[in-house]
Amino acid sequence: MLMSKQDRCAIYETLFMDGVLTAKKDYFADSHPDVEGVRNLHVIKACQSLTSRGYVKEQFAWRHYYWYLTNEGVNYLREFLHLPSDVVPNTLKKKAPVAGAGRVQRVGGGRREDRSDRDNYRRQGDDEKKAGPGSDFQPSF
Repeated sequence: MLMSKQDRCAIYETLFMDGVLTAKKDYFADSHPDVEGVRNLHVIKACQSLTSRGYVKEQFAWRHYYWYLTNEGVNYLREFLHLPSDVVPNTLKKKAPVAGAGRVQRVGGGRREDRSDRDNYRRQGDDEKKAGPGSDFQPSF
């Protein structure tokens, strides 16, 4: 599709920085919510072009397109946008481990000690070891 290079660069920059891009299947929308000043149709068609070349993976569900960059796509956009090799999309960045992100403590403390009501219920039928209706049960139809 014919579009300005400025629009194409804006789409590619947004896709490269986030690593993913979404668009609603609305060809008549005036602008895309994530890419300022670019029509939604241009975003869809630019990403369709990248999909056909194997640079992004497309997923469509519930009238929305979802595009994910592949490794080849990262290399292509890095060359197209003239970016250094140390710049990577946000989806490929490792998050720093949070201190204290181990096991989560329950509000009530450790182990529950007051289970007597459950245990008594479960143990009521252990003495008789019977199951089902009694011997005096006679159904009438």
